[in-house]
Amino acid sequence: MKTQAIDAVLRQAAAAGEVPGVVAVAANDRGVFYEGAFGTRELGRDAAMTPDTVGYIASMTKALTAAAAMQLVERGRLTLDGPAADIAPELSRTKVLEGFDPTGKPRLRAPRRPITLRRLLTHTSGFGYEIWNADIIRYQQATGTPSIFTSENAALAAPLVCDPGERWVYGISIDWAGKMVEAASGKKLGLFLEENLFAPLGMKSTSFLLSSSQRSRLASLHTRKADGSLATFPFEFNQHPEFEQGGGGLYGSMQDYLRFTQMMLHGGTFNGHRVLAPETVRTMSQNQMDDIDFVELKTAMPDYSNDADFYPGMKQKWGLSFLINTERTREGRSPGSLSWAGLSNCYFWIDQTRNVTGALMTQIFPFFDRRAVDLFRAFEAAVYGSL
Repeated sequence: MKTQAIDAVLRQAAAAGEVPGVVAVAANDRGVFYEGAFGTRELGRDAAMTPDTVGYIASMTKALTAAAAMQLVERGRLTLDGPAADIAPELSRTKVLEGFDPTGKPRLRAPRRPITLRRLLTHTSGFGYEIWNADIIRYQQATGTPSIFTSENAALAAPLVCDPGERWVYGISIDWAGKMVEAASGKKLGLFLEENLFAPLGMKSTSFLLSSSQRSRLASLHTRKADGSLATFPFEFNQHPEFEQGGGGLYGSMQDYLRFTQMMLHGGTFNGHRVLAPETVRTMSQNQMDDIDFVELKTAMPDYSNDADFYPGMKQKWGLSFLINTERTREGRSPGSLSWAGLSNCYFWIDQTRNVTGALMTQIFPFFDRRAVDLFRAFEAAVYGSL
């Protein structure tokens, strides 16, 4: 398999300064066929990006938490459609935010339908994120509710922005799914993930809390300034959290993440270890929100995200933590493939039709950086071109 064209795409982007550094990996049903790393871990420093570089993978955490939840569904400890409050009683206090009165006080009411694990994993529970919802920001300011970035339990007291089952809203849903994993297993989320997912898959560089080994390979975050240039961005996800965030708290390498996506590609197994049943993988890989569609993310915090829509004009669906494209993409991705991303401009896809998967990591804010997205698309196209 010829991979020089993949190298060229990544090398050019780093050399031109479009990204400080990039790591990308790809595999098919026979194993890993590409690993590449170009540029540096931090602007102005000599430490080169390497295939085992560790970065903040942000919302790429979500699929891992969903897999953990589905392991507990398989074991009969969780159900997809029972009231989530039966497992996480704090959810029984959750209200829907209808707006604000003339004094700025939030107007709240009880939800018309229950929150369920299926709705949490498909982002149809009604929970939002402040980054893409100005009403959540206003609510936090009015009530003193902390940001989800604090990893404080009080951050999870944010209200719903619509009724469960009404529409797709990107938010803290999978943080709540992580809480359900903890309640059903009796273990902290990080420990459950380590024992049931990371260790069996050989994901030795993925965790909520950074080890000395991870720090020695850690890439710094950067921010894209208005003039298009890049600067370092002092940021470290909370290393003393009140709760471990199943929605976006992990650090890891792309080598590790590819082990997870290969497991999904192989129907739940990797290197002789089965972590999910084939029927569970099929369920996670299918549209699980009926006639509700993915909608564009409209930023409320431009320092952290641009507006984001992977395929404008295409109907896009959601499985159990994955975006699903319903048409073939220009890059070659098959209809029904799985994908998602992380706030730091890291991305992955799983094409179960053509038996190929890939992941790419930069460390850049804000999310959906045009140059990073273009690089991911060029990488993906080069991968398909090499098959």
